[in-house]
Amino acid sequence: MSAIGSRVTNVAVGDEVVINPGVSPVDDIVTWGNNSPMAPGFRIYGEHCWGGHATFAQAPARNVVTRPAGRSWAECAAYPLAYLTAYRMLKRARLQAGETCLVVGVGSGVSCAAVALARHMGAEVVATSRSEAKRAQAISMGAHAAYDSTADSWPVLADVVVESVGPATWNQSMRSLKPGGRLVVCGSTSGPKVEITLPRLFFKQYEIIGSTMGSYQEFTEVTQLVAAGLPVTVDTTYDLANYEAALHRLEAGDQLGKIVLHHRQGANNEH
Repeated sequence: MSAIGSRVTNVAVGDEVVINPGVSPVDDIVTWGNNSPMAPGFRIYGEHCWGGHATFAQAPARNVVTRPAGRSWAECAAYPLAYLTAYRMLKRARLQAGETCLVVGVGSGVSCAAVALARHMGAEVVATSRSEAKRAQAISMGAHAAYDSTADSWPVLADVVVESVGPATWNQSMRSLKPGGRLVVCGSTSGPKVEITLPRLFFKQYEIIGSTMGSYQEFTEVTQLVAAGLPVTVDTTYDLANYEAALHRLEAGDQLGKIVLHHRQGANNEH
């Protein structure tokens, strides 16, 4: 923390902090409460406004919290957006201990977070990936099984399916739901449009749930989980000067977990 406004009281200059990347106006927080990400004023750093890929970034005081003790700077840089997104997804899907949770397309930060969080919630986790290496890594992260995403169907019936791929896996994801199952989606990396077979939807009584980021209360809860030791998957750390190499790795889809940029600005301002 390099500087604070005159009315900021929750942090001080020199504090080690992390940033909640979802910004809601105070009025929306009052009106919408834990559903403030649904409100019209909601913004995401790096999506609706400038993000954190800079030497300095500015944030409202309500979005700045103390860095989880005992975690590396890379882990602290990696968890806020991905783990908050996955946490809200699983909460909205009402995942319960003992249920089966299918995480589609392991490799992204959100999917890796979903594996860790679903296991923490007591679910049996199954994952998919096109990559044999990533499937093996998913097993090492605690997944009960992992299947090839490109297969026509996957041998699993899940209570909850975590989707962020879109049309490339949508049919397999829908077919992998138990009757009454819930599919929760936060992204569309393979395209924005899917087809839904309506008789399957209503006869099987499925739920399709949209989810984006999370609330301030959910960010507090995620930060507490990270402070308590929740695994945070970091793929690679790059110096800021190697920004293009980091982007190339993302574009190739080679990562498993979050890619972190290292700013090397000093001991108290590394990421």
